[in-house]
Amino acid sequence: MLGSNLLALVITLAAALVWLRLNDFLAHRGIISSPLSRKIIHIGTGPIFVLCWLLFTPAPSARFLAAIVPLGITIQFFLVGAGIIKDKAAVDAMARTGDRREILRGPLYYGIVFVLLTLIFWLDSPVGIIALMVLCGGDGFGDVIGKRVSSRPLPWSPRKTWAGSLAVLVGSFVFSLLVLAVFIQFGVFNLSWGVLVPRLLLISVVSAAVESLPLSDLDNLTVPASAVALGLLLF
Repeated sequence: MLGSNLLALVITLAAALVWLRLNDFLAHRGIISSPLSRKIIHIGTGPIFVLCWLLFTPAPSARFLAAIVPLGITIQFFLVGAGIIKDKAAVDAMARTGDRREILRGPLYYGIVFVLLTLIFWLDSPVGIIALMVLCGGDGFGDVIGKRVSSRPLPWSPRKTWAGSLAVLVGSFVFSLLVLAVFIQFGVFNLSWGVLVPRLLLISVVSAAVESLPLSDLDNLTVPASAVALGLLLF
């Protein structure tokens, strides 16, 4: 059983690193911009990591082994952001302005949230998965769409737009629904669509409202926190 989980850990780590380094390469070569690379990493890392949970056995140690992946990446983020490790490609991929210290805010918070939600919820509850998908699909797509689709700014948050907030809502709902559908199909969760869909929609609406607040660099904390709080009430 431990051997199976160690293999699952290796596969999960390899998948996450390939995704990260691919985007590092594309940003470093100027094929995509740093802000876009940052958001592609933001959007894609979560679903890849969470779907790899299906590779692990039900052993109690599984969640701790799986959490090694985001923990290791988070430590790397810290070391690069602090200047202890020199990694220009990573800075190009994750720092909007090219300042490595930016990694010590949004990307570092992102990694910490992944570690905590993995350890706390794992496969015991869909709440952790929902919060991670809201963070990835919702908050991630909100920034991408908000900057590329012309729309009126929000009255209470002029740097954000109605299009961006709608993207957060839709992204949160679609990512959560699709990923949970896979786990339901594999028998991990026993949830009916009649129960799941309206609850996910409510969480997505609230998460979009929280994301719309004018809180710079804190979305990676406030958005999943709101999804967890509401998810604990609904599931």
